Amino acid sequence: MMNLSPVTRILADLVRINSVNSSYEGGAGEREIATWVRTFFEQRGVEVWEQDVFANRPNIIARLAGRNAQRRLILEAHTDTVSVKGMSIPPFEPREDDGKLYGRGSCDTKGGLAAMMHAVASLHADGIQPPCEVWLAAVVDEEYSYRGVARLCEGLTADAALVAEPTGLRAMIACKGVLRWRIAVRGKAAHSSKSHLGVNAINHMARIVLALAEEHERLTARLHPLLGSATLNVGVIQGGVQVNFVPDSCAIEIDRRLLPGETVDGVLAHYQSMLDTLRVQHPTLEAFMEAPMLTDEAMETDADSAPARLASTVLREMGLDGTLGGVPFSCDASKLSRQGVPSLIFGPGSIDQAHAAVEYVELAEVERAAEFYRNFILRFM
Repeated sequence: MMNLSPVTRILADLVRINSVNSSYEGGAGEREIATWVRTFFEQRGVEVWEQDVFANRPNIIARLAGRNAQRRLILEAHTDTVSVKGMSIPPFEPREDDGKLYGRGSCDTKGGLAAMMHAVASLHADGIQPPCEVWLAAVVDEEYSYRGVARLCEGLTADAALVAEPTGLRAMIACKGVLRWRIAVRGKAAHSSKSHLGVNAINHMARIVLALAEEHERLTARLHPLLGSATLNVGVIQGGVQVNFVPDSCAIEIDRRLLPGETVDGVLAHYQSMLDTLRVQHPTLEAFMEAPMLTDEAMETDADSAPARLASTVLREMGLDGTLGGVPFSCDASKLSRQGVPSLIFGPGSIDQAHAAVEYVELAEVERAAEFYRNFILRFM
């Protein structure tokens, strides 16, 4: 790749680094990419430091001093990616073709990180002091358990946050939450020729799965103006030992997307009530809800807040769509919001290309994203 723009060069270098979350198969973790980001800012004379999260998996924070030291703007992007399993292109060999850059993480969310890095570095290179203090936080573990942003939020105060995710260059003020948990059924083993002596855990789980499917249909009746309906998906089922046994156990894993106003405790209580009702109808059904594997409640930032209004104005002045919207996925913005930081989600690329077998990002969008981040910084008083 010859004659790359500065922001595209940053993106290509980021994609070359295997930063698959170490909780996934083939995951190298974020140590190498963290070092690269830190070195990038050190070489340009920008203040930068590491924030410990896990061993050899730190957040990186770069700082520009502002004219008003009492106000702070956070630019946040995650450095980890999902697994490369199932990809049909070389994941760590960035390739430019027809205005797109291909590779794992190019869309989710190294394109956004590269744009943020370029915006911050260019302001420093131009000798421009922003109106308020700016932190660029390149954080770990967004793709698994959100520990990077949780560490960032410890004691954090800020007046606004821009979180990089693929939004097609639209400013998003709302995102769904996510709740993942397991339901296990305990049955009684027996020989399949005398199945009446056993309790078939798979049969009982089938009743639960059908009840959950009916519940999903009921969820569609409530629509959020920016996010649509909540959703429920049974993504994993495991049970049985072999075909001539009555299975004595079965378990499912559930992904439930939450709307603003829903709480984790309230949602779990609802499904526990559903299980209690099924148990009354089927006395041999023994079902247990396990502790959640992942919880994250939804986010909604006031459309009339100063960061939201400024984002909309800047986008319109750039000739882009300034309509504020929402995204169906969860991300780090919700944790910053719960810390009391008004948060927006904005970045290049489409969520349809994130995690894909052929992942790519439109380079023109990465360039415009860098322009937006720089303009927003300069205007956020």
